[in-house]
Amino acid sequence: MPGCVWHITHRCHKKEFLLKFARDRNCWLELLYKAKQRYGLVVLNYMVTSNHIHLLVSDDGDRDTIPKSIQIIAGQTGQEFNRRKKRQGAFWEDRYHATAIQSGTHLFNCLIYIDLNMVRTGIVLHPSEWVWSGYNEIQNQKQRYAIINYKRLSQLLGLDSVSMLKEAHARWLEEALKTDRHERDCKWSQAIAVGNEEYIEDIVKKLGVKVVYREKNQIHKGFELREDMIPYNADFAPQNARLSQNNSHLWNVYQ
Repeated sequence: MPGCVWHITHRCHKKEFLLKFARDRNCWLELLYKAKQRYGLVVLNYMVTSNHIHLLVSDDGDRDTIPKSIQIIAGQTGQEFNRRKKRQGAFWEDRYHATAIQSGTHLFNCLIYIDLNMVRTGIVLHPSEWVWSGYNEIQNQKQRYAIINYKRLSQLLGLDSVSMLKEAHARWLEEALKTDRHERDCKWSQAIAVGNEEYIEDIVKKLGVKVVYREKNQIHKGFELREDMIPYNADFAPQNARLSQNNSHLWNVYQ
């Protein structure tokens, strides 16, 4: 469904820590920049952890932009790692998950949720301490080799300028750190869409039969379109043994 803002999550194979080395996280970011240049991917935020990634993007109406971008980023990251480590086998899970996010308040909440990923895990006390995140790029905007589209992010958040984005972003983050909003919230990585009721109804109309039997649930200050969960891999621990399927996307490239 083109023309939306998407929160994409992609995990390493069996949640292995295949991105634990800075070299591999840097490689992923270099390829993200390459995908932006090649396909016009509009990047709004990102986070590279040791075993999964978060990516907040817009496709500008071209439905092939995101799949092609993920193909080059994920494929070449895995190939480089396997070549260097003389390793064979999958680097990533077969599927990446995409959740449509309404602009405005819901986008702001998703932005902060991504920023706080490493804080939730206890690795850092503040997002600024994790180099491989969009938080640092928003707060220290680049003149060259910028990955994030500051102007588009400002527009989608209803802000008049990039300088306002920087100020508001820092303020929102500090407010979130003082509350329980930095706790894990599965709607951002498991739902089909998150927004107000009108936005969810519009998503349902656009997707048609693809969302038959999906649940529209009211959540804190909004709604989510929830999908069924299916068993994924018996080797995972029970709490990780289920993966949403219906808005997950296969990427066809040698891993």
